[in-house]
Amino acid sequence: MTTALSGRDAYKDELAQLAETEERIICLEADLGGKNHPFQSRHPDRFLNLGIAELAGVDIAAGLAEAGYVPFISTFAAFAALRASESVKLSMGYMGKNVKLVAPYGGVSGGWFGTTHHALEDIAVIQSFQNIRMACPHGEEETRRVIREAAASAEPYYIRLSRNDAFESLPRASERSCRDLLVEDRATDARASLCLISVGEQATELCKKLTEEYEFVAHAHACYVDSQSLKAYVEPLKTLADRFLVVEEHRATGGTASYLALLMPEHPVYSHNCGERWPTYGGTHAEVLADLGFGLEPLRRQIQSLLGGPDGI
Repeated sequence: MTTALSGRDAYKDELAQLAETEERIICLEADLGGKNHPFQSRHPDRFLNLGIAELAGVDIAAGLAEAGYVPFISTFAAFAALRASESVKLSMGYMGKNVKLVAPYGGVSGGWFGTTHHALEDIAVIQSFQNIRMACPHGEEETRRVIREAAASAEPYYIRLSRNDAFESLPRASERSCRDLLVEDRATDARASLCLISVGEQATELCKKLTEEYEFVAHAHACYVDSQSLKAYVEPLKTLADRFLVVEEHRATGGTASYLALLMPEHPVYSHNCGERWPTYGGTHAEVLADLGFGLEPLRRQIQSLLGGPDGI
């Protein structure tokens, strides 16, 4: 059995494959491409390492898009959404240039890299810039699908990935876009007492495990979290439950739960997130998440509280 690739490795491999038949694709890196980058190896004339110049990099990508190319530019999520935010806002949001901004190291997946390289605010920042598609894929196959969808679209994209996590994606029908809300199969057809909405890889893995424990809990995975996509999720979500718990490796402020609460004022929308503290604990991805109170046991306790006790309802 083939071992699944991490999201950032799946991105590199899928983009290199797409470039075999789509000559307009150009790959830009902000000094984190690494050795033996598959795109650089296979298409050296269309690979540019711009160094630590994220703001300029987005502007360069916008210029290439104006010339008819399809530029994918990759850098740390913290630098993509924050250091380069003015160029993202103007070039991608305001002018709508066909730039694909791929942001690994989302959340605290950088672990030991520390607070400067963590991104717990990026979804809030990018979501506030209208007209940018924003995807947080889970697992190798969904990441590959998102890259294909981005390459085929004329819209600007922000694609949030982790670092080294490798997961099998939830099964999705071959004809279904990653823009569609993905509802995990349940043992019962009864209306759920609570619906978990997962955003990103760690969140989706937690929700997969916990929906197996609770008969009356549904799980809907949201890959795309831009405002247009969230609006499209509202009606499908309302058919699943009356209460919702968004699980997201992000701050509560400006996260997906915040926007869904505005879109569904008649339904309680709760959040399992990374809190408001700055992540100052040095450790692995899992250790930093645990220090921020994001994980299996805290989420289990939150679900139990919402269901009315440890035995649920």
